[in-house]
Amino acid sequence: MCSMIICVLLPRFELAVAAADRTALLREPVALAPAEGGVQAVGEVSPAAEAFGVRAGMRLGEALARCPGLTLVPADPIAVAEAWEHVLARLEGIGAAVENSRPGETCFDSRGLRRLHGGHLEGVLAEVRRALTSGRPSGGARLGAGPVRFCAVAASHVARSRGHGVVAGAGDLAPLPVALLARRAETAELPPSLERLGLGTLGAVAALPRAALGDRFGRAGLLAHDLAGGHDTPLRPRAPGETLEETLDLPEAASGQQLERALALVIDRLLARRERRGRTLRAAVLSARLVAGGTWRERMVFREATADPTRIRLAARARLALLPAPAETLRLGADRFGPPHPEGGVLFEDGATRRRARLREAVGQVRAVAGPEAALRVLPVDPGSRVPERHAVLTPFEPS
Repeated sequence: MCSMIICVLLPRFELAVAAADRTALLREPVALAPAEGGVQAVGEVSPAAEAFGVRAGMRLGEALARCPGLTLVPADPIAVAEAWEHVLARLEGIGAAVENSRPGETCFDSRGLRRLHGGHLEGVLAEVRRALTSGRPSGGARLGAGPVRFCAVAASHVARSRGHGVVAGAGDLAPLPVALLARRAETAELPPSLERLGLGTLGAVAALPRAALGDRFGRAGLLAHDLAGGHDTPLRPRAPGETLEETLDLPEAASGQQLERALALVIDRLLARRERRGRTLRAAVLSARLVAGGTWRERMVFREATADPTRIRLAARARLALLPAPAETLRLGADRFGPPHPEGGVLFEDGATRRRARLREAVGQVRAVAGPEAALRVLPVDPGSRVPERHAVLTPFEPS
């Protein structure tokens, strides 16, 4: 049984979520507003806005010049993450091992699902349709199938609304535009350059020598040649995870030191959760609901898995500086867990000798950095004296 990759594409997913119940708004020229403090470029746009020549990623000034009646909708990344997680859970419920590419697009291998759903590809596609009918913004899903990921993604983009397409290989990819290369992060910057060189289709890219593309564009050029030729890297399905997060409602419009204290509190609460079971955090998501409306979301990936609140606070504080407006709710969630901390049981398992050795090493390092008086201990002298200064003195700390 040949392997076929299925791509599920929900066009304008982030825009549909941001519009929420205002579905009539999507029939007008509308676009996602640029993020505050970032590049002033619009996000996903409606079909009516595309008719005016407005495209996602276009500068705000140019977009308004082309469409003066363009309506800007604030992005809602928290709602997008929750809605997309619901879609992925529905697909996993039918047995699909999904690869989480981006909100609105995911791929999975249909080989293990055919026997469960009629023994043929059409049965799997029909089951995917039923799974997506759940009241979320997924009614206009487009499905694509192909032997590799890129073929399936290309098939979903050329499929009709609420339909499906099949791209069998390089022959079917040849007449398709090079703009499809923008769907891969590694080759997203290539389409404008290829079009300026007169390469408008994937077939023209595949006809070039692979070495020439590599010499001109580096690894991105090599990958583009492979994709245009119907080759791709294997899927990487997401590992089963669990949701662990803490939310803190802030008084009025918290900012500055008050917001940093709230951040420390929500970190301590997350690390104290019993469900963590001593595991470290490999990645976390910091999000906030803004007072002025809308939400904000940043993902943090730690260089090493950690459960140290100080390290997490330092990383989160840098992200918190990007907050575009005062927040009314702060949320921290564990996005990916690491192994249990290897030093977690040292105080109870290593024995007194090793603990003293570690303590002496720590004291020596502190004194080497901050001087001989960096590590002191309180020595009681006359606790019953009426003069507070005689109760105790500071003396150099020496581990016993």
